[in-house]
Amino acid sequence: MFSITVRDHIMVAHSFRGEVFGPAQRLHGATFVVDATFRRPELDADNIVVDIGLATAQLGEVLSELNYRNLDDEPAFAGVNTSTEFLAKVIADRLADRVGAGALGEGARGLAGITVALHESHAAWASYERTL
Repeated sequence: MFSITVRDHIMVAHSFRGEVFGPAQRLHGATFVVDATFRRPELDADNIVVDIGLATAQLGEVLSELNYRNLDDEPAFAGVNTSTEFLAKVIADRLADRVGAGALGEGARGLAGITVALHESHAAWASYERTL
């Protein structure tokens, strides 16, 4: 399986419900380094996985919908604990929608999957992997 990964970051505010989250139940900020990995079993006609410039631009556009936002105020996340794992899935699904819409080029239609990892720090991160 071939893959390429592009990276960006977001800064959000949010809070959690549930004792398991301890002090994170209060409103707090989080900065995530976001890696989006695109996979395919064979390279396309240009010998690439996907256009890295388009992948970078589309990741940036998806993240701009979340960046500098209080996720507690976003209608799409009403009543949801916006955990790192949950946000990884949201970003992966939004990238997959863009692949399907052709925003990453026609060659991207041959992608087999996407993995999105959100790094909370150098020591902890979460990811979500999906097929296309």
